Amino acid sequence: MKIVFLDAKSIGEDIDLSTYDALGEVIKYDFSTAEEAAVRSVDADVLVLNKVEVNEKTIGNASHLKLVCVTATGTNNLDKAYLEKRGITWHNVAGYSTESVAQHTFAMLFYLLEKLPYYDRYVKDEKYIGDKMFTHFDKHFGELAKMTWGIIGLGNIGRRVADIAKAFGCRVIYYSTSGRNSQPGYERVSFEELLKESDIVSVHAPLDENTLDLMNKEAFHQMKKTAIFLNLGRGPIVVEEDLAEALEQGEIAAAGLDVLRVEPMSPENPLRRIKDSEKLLITPHIAWASVEARTRLMEIICGQIQEFFSNGSPES
Repeated sequence: MKIVFLDAKSIGEDIDLSTYDALGEVIKYDFSTAEEAAVRSVDADVLVLNKVEVNEKTIGNASHLKLVCVTATGTNNLDKAYLEKRGITWHNVAGYSTESVAQHTFAMLFYLLEKLPYYDRYVKDEKYIGDKMFTHFDKHFGELAKMTWGIIGLGNIGRRVADIAKAFGCRVIYYSTSGRNSQPGYERVSFEELLKESDIVSVHAPLDENTLDLMNKEAFHQMKKTAIFLNLGRGPIVVEEDLAEALEQGEIAAAGLDVLRVEPMSPENPLRRIKDSEKLLITPHIAWASVEARTRLMEIICGQIQEFFSNGSPES
């Protein structure tokens, strides 16, 4: 069996992949363009990839290919109709990053809620040396307890965020982007009600026809001026120019983003205009990437490959 990693660098060089060596010949490429993937997949039995597109152009000559494993939950890069036509099985991985993304959600929130950029800068600029009082609280912040936290997309990650928010004393409400998701123990509301009532709005939804451009000018206009917005779902859920304007005009207090419409960040991204870290925090798509989550991800995929070739006909 030949296993080809088309963009192994996307997993990180600190993750031990030696267990794959017991499965067969393993070839790792740091990154692959569509043209390179077409060549590198030719004699592969298994492809392991993250962002590389899988379609007739990239695997049309891969006559031995039996299994495609995506090192992510999202599968927008797969031409599933073509894979089905070829009889090629595909796997993704769900649930591996729940704890990591939930943790990052709260890291971003507290950074913005408690005005940590300001207080860190205050001390490092040596303004606290020789200050008149033992405390300095010019930038006011409130307690998370009793705030309303609105969650867009109450899947595995959204539910974990909801549980932690409740532990902090929040009232948790949620909006189902599909309109079909009802979760016992959680208060489901309309999109408009969530925007108007929430002190914190966090997005943990997939990208689909229901969520594309969901957070636009009208949505930000409905939010509280004191609200904090967090997107840990998918970049295109947010209209970035509208978010930039909402922050500049004070329609919302602050925003934290781990995902953008174009990644890596485009030079044309309007959010580049905002340099105030108290208003905007952007992290480079790292919420999923704790060491534990990445290790768990690759262990699951190794198990998927083993199961496929042991059973011969696993479910995709």
